[in-house]
Amino acid sequence: MLLALIVISTIPAVVAGVVLSLWLTGTTINIQSFMGAIMAVGVAVANAILLVTFAERARVDGADSNAAAVEGASSRLRPILMTSLAMIAGMLPMALGIGEGSEQTAPLGRAVIGGLIAGTIATLLVLSSVFSVVRARSGRKSMSLDPNDPQSGYAAVR
Repeated sequence: MLLALIVISTIPAVVAGVVLSLWLTGTTINIQSFMGAIMAVGVAVANAILLVTFAERARVDGADSNAAAVEGASSRLRPILMTSLAMIAGMLPMALGIGEGSEQTAPLGRAVIGGLIAGTIATLLVLSSVFSVVRARSGRKSMSLDPNDPQSGYAAVR
């Protein structure tokens, strides 16, 4: 449950990025921009899950929370940047709003781009810090209830 709360800590940055990008471009808040915000939150949360999963794996394997956060961020830097930059590049033509009728879908692209820029920065910098602070005093024993997890206190004896 604690890891899920750590992952969710990136959402305010995404929403701030969406609002800032819409404000800077003079774009109104509408259905398209809300859909863009939802898309940006989805990609940012997926990136955050990726980072937190690798950081938690390093922590359970014996690293302290600071080293685990650095390990998670450094090992997942390339996939997180590739995912975000590919999405931003894909939304750029839509955000420019060039062409007939494109002013209707431009808010979606602008919201996604702003949200992903802020979300990627928050994932790589802020999320690592949040993970390090929150998991500093956590034990290394697995909290899993899965009977097939050998590190769990509930593992089936064979």
